[in-house]
This record gives sequence, C-alpha cells and structure tokens, in this order.
Amino acid sequence: MTQRLIVGISGASGILYGVRALELLRTAGVETHLVMSASAQLTAHHELDISLDTVKALASEVHAVKNVGASIASGSFPTGGMLIAPCSVRTMSEIATGVTSSLLTRAADVVLKERRRLVLMLRETPLHTGHLRTMTQLSEMGAVIAPPVPAFYTRPASIDEMVTQSVGRALDLFGLELPEVERWRGD
Repeated sequence: MTQRLIVGISGASGILYGVRALELLRTAGVETHLVMSASAQLTAHHELDISLDTVKALASEVHAVKNVGASIASGSFPTGGMLIAPCSVRTMSEIATGVTSSLLTRAADVVLKERRRLVLMLRETPLHTGHLRTMTQLSEMGAVIAPPVPAFYTRPASIDEMVTQSVGRALDLFGLELPEVERWRGD
C-alpha cells in the first residue's frame, strides 16, 4: 500500500500550515486525502494568495466536509493517520468529546478509534484551563498535540522557512523524514 495520510484543515488562522503539509507530502509521494471545514475555506480567502482550487489540487483526493459517508469516515479505509493543520479549539473539542459534526472531526475520531496517529497543530492562544484539559484528554486518548512553534536554532530567514520546519516536524511524527526539515546536528 502507498503511504496514505488524511490532511484536515480547520478554520483557525494558519491555513498555510495545511497547504505546506500538502506540498511536502506531494513531493514525498504520499497519497493525501484532504478535508477542509467551511470556516477553513473562509479563512483561506483572507490568508492565502492562491485559490481554493489550487489548494485542493495539491491533494490526491478531496472530500466534502459534509460527506460523512466518505472513505476516510471508515476504519476499514487504511491510512497512516491524520494531520490537522491548523487545528482550531472547536475542532479539537469535538474530537475530544467524540460528538463529531462533520467529516473533519469524524475522520479524526476514526483515526483515534483505530489507534492510528492523530497530530493536531493547535493554532490558538492564549489557552484557558478548559483548553488545557481538552488537550490532556486527547493526549490520553492517543493524539499528539503539536502546536506550530518555530525553531530558531535553524535561523529561519523567512516565514516560509518557519512554516516548512514546523510542518516538517509534525510530519516526522508519521515516520516521514523529509529533506526540507533542518536537523539539529549538535555542537
């Protein structure tokens, strides 16, 4: 089986993280299944200089967020897991409760129940105690909470380099070793 990942994009600021994930995965030859929330599509208009059609063209397959009968809504559809980049607090909270209202959160719920890797690039701050408890609950359920925090040891020269490094480190969690990621080499 070709390596296959689900990429979810929620409506939090930072749509570029999801776009960069799709670009890196495409270059690496990984089959991607994209699902974007309705809010993500609105946020994209404010944050991106490319069209939604261009974003969707980066994925191997695109699933409508309302299509809860899509392949990625079933545990019998094998994947290496799911990355949600960016992940809003609302999306995170739906996943934690198991009360999923869309294909985005249903697919994440399936990934958890099948004991596959779920990585959430949570992109909201500051966080209150309820958010922190939800993150703990998800971690206990097997999810990885991986906010996109820049690594300055790489001495990034641009936002693009910071985004690539953050996304690359999240993709490391799926066992992908991408050449675009700078590695700490020690002193």
